[in-house]
Amino acid sequence: MKRILWFRRDLRVGDNPLLSFGTEVLPIFIFDENILKKLPKNDKRVTFIFYYVVKLKSDLQKIGLDLKIFYGKPEEIFKELKGFDEVVASADYDSYAKERDTKISHMLHFRYLNDTYIFKPKEVLKDNGEPYFVFTPFYKKARATLEHKNKDEVKIAEHVLAQEDYEGIQIKGKKLPLEFESIGFIKQDIEIVNPHVKLKNFLKKIDKYQEMRDYLSSDATSGLSVDLRFGTISIRAVLRVLFSLNDSKIEPFVRQLIFRDFYAYLLFHIPTLEIQNYKYDFNGIEDGEKFRAFCEAKTGVPIVDAGVRELLETGQMHNRVRMVVASFFTKDLLLPWQWGERFFASHLLDYDLASNALSWQWSAGTGVDPQPYFRVFNPYLQSKKFDKEAYYIKKWLPELRDIAPKFLHDETYLLKNSIPNYPRPVVIHKEAANRAISLFKK
Repeated sequence: MKRILWFRRDLRVGDNPLLSFGTEVLPIFIFDENILKKLPKNDKRVTFIFYYVVKLKSDLQKIGLDLKIFYGKPEEIFKELKGFDEVVASADYDSYAKERDTKISHMLHFRYLNDTYIFKPKEVLKDNGEPYFVFTPFYKKARATLEHKNKDEVKIAEHVLAQEDYEGIQIKGKKLPLEFESIGFIKQDIEIVNPHVKLKNFLKKIDKYQEMRDYLSSDATSGLSVDLRFGTISIRAVLRVLFSLNDSKIEPFVRQLIFRDFYAYLLFHIPTLEIQNYKYDFNGIEDGEKFRAFCEAKTGVPIVDAGVRELLETGQMHNRVRMVVASFFTKDLLLPWQWGERFFASHLLDYDLASNALSWQWSAGTGVDPQPYFRVFNPYLQSKKFDKEAYYIKKWLPELRDIAPKFLHDETYLLKNSIPNYPRPVVIHKEAANRAISLFKK
């Protein structure tokens, strides 16, 4: 049996089910041209991925294997890979991934693994075999299942490495140096921290997670979202460490991990959620001027503009700010949630289609969540509660550093006063919120 081991969202050697298959193997990674050609040349994610692909190659060499790296269209690359019996890869649930994998499966037997999430998409179902559409009952069933689920580290099998040329990057029949510039992108200056170090540091403060995670200057979050997205740490490794604590303080974080699974589960069972409302025909109002103001962090609402500025500069945004920003986008600005989803997709370092699209539908009130359209966040009350001294706002909007914090949470002040180099709010919150509720209600 000769197998192709296709690394995708599992860029690691340790605890990787892909390496549990023995016999002769060809480990590969493909810089997917279909995806990369749509990205700007300074996309931060490409820098992150390239770093871990090179690390993966080095780590594989330490166990007697190697990584053959390609750039191109997967279906064209697989046409050139002859003499193999099957390809093994972790399943992904978005529409492009499913279409891509279907094409490959017509060329070669495709063995899917479940590695990206805790559960298989049909593992947590109602007693009648139907999927859950509400999180709380899903969580209860998933949490009970998790208690008995195997979380052991996956062992590496004995392999024979296929005889191939593993040097450089294979690009359309040519071999280019294993350098970032070979794939046509501009390397970005981003901080890359070992995920196991992140996890260790998070455990020191996990008892404050429930209480402090929403406060924007608390540093109470794990920082692991990008690592779980690209599989630089396995979800099982995180769960093993959490459950070894045998402490009720882990429960809020475990709940968030299950919530991550829930969104992927929903996308699997309802693929249209990727781009279409689950409920309500109303889908916002297209307004290019408001959209530009949002994308340029010029809405005049400090917490929203600070979040967008953080995203543009770092590829990250605090989770509480994501909710505030998305609510403002879909309710105050009344823009289509799909526009916001695509904007986040273009910049988030930890971008995951299921989590992103379903979170935007949650904010818009158009998804499966039972809370209807009239949930609207007041951005000024949110910033006053979670960034009272405006440390977060002033960090990302230094043009506001001389303004007293209380005024940055005060819509009336911002509407009536001229601040140098900063615009007045583009909408009045109460009026905008009432308009949104009225339009959704119709």
